[in-house]
Amino acid sequence: MKSCKPPILLVEDDQVDVLTTRRALKEIHVTNPLVVCENGEEGLAWLHDNAEVPCLVLLDLNMPVMNGIEFLEHIKRDARLRRIPTVVLTTSEEQEDKVRTFDLGIVGYMAKSVDYRRFVEVMRSIDLYWTMSELP
Repeated sequence: MKSCKPPILLVEDDQVDVLTTRRALKEIHVTNPLVVCENGEEGLAWLHDNAEVPCLVLLDLNMPVMNGIEFLEHIKRDARLRRIPTVVLTTSEEQEDKVRTFDLGIVGYMAKSVDYRRFVEVMRSIDLYWTMSELP
């Protein structure tokens, strides 16, 4: 049976971070399916191969093959994909990364915390914002 909630796309190459994200989303009772792609190229392929557009993209920046900034550059040029809310979840504290990703239209830039409780609170704040926000 097909889910009635749109998926969340997680573009993340670190399997520990994938498991942590799954666990945090489950803990805060997010029931949207989570689609995981290991790099930007895989994420783009998934977006182009599926008619369903995710309600949110959670994006790491530092990945092999195609990094998060390259992924953003591609989706922001695509009329069907450019309005998907994208939140960067990264360990990068580079000011240049922050500026570049906001220039590319991200809606949030969150540092991945090694502290699980803090990470859950970050995920809770993302969920709270996107469940209250009205999209076009």
